[in-house]
Amino acid sequence: MAPSFCINLSESEQGQLLEIARQSIESGLAGGGALQLDSENLAGSFSISLGTFVTLTRSEKLRGCVGSLESSHPLAQAVANSAFNAAFRDSRFPQLAAVEFENTRIEISVLSELESFPAVDRKDLLHRLCPREDGLLLEDGNYRSTFLPKVWDMIADPEEFLDQLLIKAGLPGGYWSETISFKRYRTLSFGE
Repeated sequence: MAPSFCINLSESEQGQLLEIARQSIESGLAGGGALQLDSENLAGSFSISLGTFVTLTRSEKLRGCVGSLESSHPLAQAVANSAFNAAFRDSRFPQLAAVEFENTRIEISVLSELESFPAVDRKDLLHRLCPREDGLLLEDGNYRSTFLPKVWDMIADPEEFLDQLLIKAGLPGGYWSETISFKRYRTLSFGE
């Protein structure tokens, strides 16, 4: 059974979240921290606690992507935090500079709740995985990594998708163990 998605956001709400992300990055560029919202004034969808990722791109190339699979913050604050972290705390990139920001595209992914995705072996996992729909979290001891569903746009083959997820976690491609576990999720993604 596929994960059920638990949130719908109107175009207006999506636009408001994109503006919150942009304001949070502007706060960082001005020398402050992530935009802080008054959680008591957040209502409806903006007050629900869900995982979020914010992806920044420039000229269609990744410039930062940070988020959390689960959040204890309301959605609007989680977006503000993820946007700030994508711009200034993604260890793969230098901090975003003001001159880059105007041409930086923001995309937000809101995650469904994580759902246990047990598999008896690699073949079973690959057979039940839904390309282009499933995000996947891999865990085995201290090894952990995830790919959002949009990674399928770059890695369309399920075998390669799984191998790259293993490599991202620090494990060899083709790895399998009795202790490896998976969770899957879906996303609602939207951007500028």
